[in-house]
Amino acid sequence: MENAWSRAKRALSQRLCISLPRTRDDVAGTTSDASLSSALSSSSVASGSRSSKKVCAICLGVLKSGHGHAIFTAECSHTFHFQCISSNVNHGNYVCPVCRAKWKEIPAGLPVPIEHNHGRARVNPITTPHETGSLNSSRFVRFEALHRHLNYVTEPAIFDDDEVVLSPSESHKDVRSGASQTVEIKTYPEYSAVPQSSSKDDFGIVIHLKAPHSPPKEATRAPVDLVTVLDISGSMLGTKLALMKQAMSFVIHNLGSSDRLSVVVFSSSVRRLFPLIRMSGPGRQQALQAVNSLNASGGTNIADGLRKAAKVIEERKQKNAICSIILLSDGHDTHTVDPNRMRASYKSLVPSHILQAAVSGRILTPIHTFGFGTDHDSAAMHSIAQNSRGTFSFIETEEVIQDAFAQCIGGLLSVVAQNMSLRVECLHPGVVLTSIHSGSYSSELQNNGRSGLVEVGDLYAEEERDFLLSLKVPSVCGELEMPLIEVSYRYNDPLSKDVRKLEGEDVIIKRPENSDIAPLMSIEVDRERNRVQAAEAMSVARTAAERGSLAEAVSVLEERCKLMAKSLAARDPLCIALDAELREMQERMASRQRYEVSGRAYMLSGLSSHFSQRATARGDSTSSYSAVLSYQTPSMVDMLQRSQTFYSAGHGPARPRGTRVRLSKSFGGHSRLL
Repeated sequence: MENAWSRAKRALSQRLCISLPRTRDDVAGTTSDASLSSALSSSSVASGSRSSKKVCAICLGVLKSGHGHAIFTAECSHTFHFQCISSNVNHGNYVCPVCRAKWKEIPAGLPVPIEHNHGRARVNPITTPHETGSLNSSRFVRFEALHRHLNYVTEPAIFDDDEVVLSPSESHKDVRSGASQTVEIKTYPEYSAVPQSSSKDDFGIVIHLKAPHSPPKEATRAPVDLVTVLDISGSMLGTKLALMKQAMSFVIHNLGSSDRLSVVVFSSSVRRLFPLIRMSGPGRQQALQAVNSLNASGGTNIADGLRKAAKVIEERKQKNAICSIILLSDGHDTHTVDPNRMRASYKSLVPSHILQAAVSGRILTPIHTFGFGTDHDSAAMHSIAQNSRGTFSFIETEEVIQDAFAQCIGGLLSVVAQNMSLRVECLHPGVVLTSIHSGSYSSELQNNGRSGLVEVGDLYAEEERDFLLSLKVPSVCGELEMPLIEVSYRYNDPLSKDVRKLEGEDVIIKRPENSDIAPLMSIEVDRERNRVQAAEAMSVARTAAERGSLAEAVSVLEERCKLMAKSLAARDPLCIALDAELREMQERMASRQRYEVSGRAYMLSGLSSHFSQRATARGDSTSSYSAVLSYQTPSMVDMLQRSQTFYSAGHGPARPRGTRVRLSKSFGGHSRLL
């Protein structure tokens, strides 16, 4: 008969939609709380209980003997690929990855871990003086002997041990040379005509950019160098660590053979699990084994984790065209941030060379940050992203972590334009450029307002950007047409390495003598003005909230909702979603406690998204009306769909309904909202 403790465990496993194995401890009813937590974490990553196929809990591959795959059955009755469990032991783990039972015996004659041809140091095989020859899973060596024979890989002084990048084949050159698509540009003046006798001090023009679509084949897209920086502090123990491993498994499975990945982990100390290696078959298996060997303990040293990631990027021998860092943490930095000077300390978390590049407008390595749960330092994570030109996502519901990663890499794997700059020149001698609303993108007015520049940076496939310009338009006499501005751009094609240019797109309005007929206002300009002003209202409200004045913050947001409701574009889907978002922010400011728990992170993630015009995961990711979803690209949606079918393919447990990032819906035309 099952005792009370076993029944409680079974009930908890059902609530989490996982399958707990019945170990010897289960039968005896002696499993500790820590063992249960670890069992839950490992089972939720690798149980694959919904699949009829038996899979290895480490690499998630099907357990099938033969074809060079030996099967190891542990003393706790769980089975693994022999090579996978050998690598796990080589990383210092002597417990079962499924049930966390501590093994008294381990297999002898462990195989050599995957080796690459770039001369990187490897873990030596474990052998004993009296045991050599073919592998035999029935032969064991005591742990005391294991410690005498383990050889751990030490980090080199210089991280120049990255695996060689793949050079594109001649056939790919043919594909690239035939790809003539460039970034599409449209301009929308506030009015198509202004009477000659009238002047405008705040005449709006929207410049709309849309990147070309993704290449038809993975082999024809730009490869990526990605470094993930993962928090394995003590607060990650249990379900959080399990979900992180599962999310990383998804990332590893969806990177291409030309993409390279390195993983840095941090707690009180920092270590690089492996250098930049290609996610081909061997590299993918090594990455899965390393990530699944992780355990959680210690404090939170975000700064050193990012510095080590920056070192991986700076010292690599070769470079893929696209480079990015992903940071995940559920806590506060306990080593670098000064509690008395928190705002000033946040910038110190960003590695200096990344900070300098972002300040100068050369966006080399953006850091995309993910605040996991409600206890993370959202202000720090937002600051890191903002100062590196990345994005900040708030993972309020822990089960959404994989979808959040999927959305991010869906964009990173579809970059079609790099280092894009947009130039505006005034054409008519009386026209002056007074402001450029560019959000987080660097912009400047030049030549006393006669020209302007926006550093747009990178664009994902089919990603869109809107920039609102304000101009002074003078009255005229006898001029029936007025050329206002000329727009041009240039950017680098990351695949062909070509420089793409648009030499000039003129914006011209009519200047009729008769002022009796008033032209209609452009809904595109009004919609973009609403979006810009809503984002500015969020920023003002956040400042008030940080001062402790929640009532003032709520009032700012409420006033913006009222003004937007009176605008021409009030019924536009984007404006409806903005209104819903502003009201959600007001609700999360209902009390100081509510603001501290989720309001701040929700607002900062929204600011990150709207100021960069890029999708982030949010507290409202399950909402049908989320303005953030308007920034999702088709590549992001495709990767989200892959994530949400990853479970049914036997890679992990099914999630409860509602715990997933929403997919955007297309409204067509210029509107980008779900």
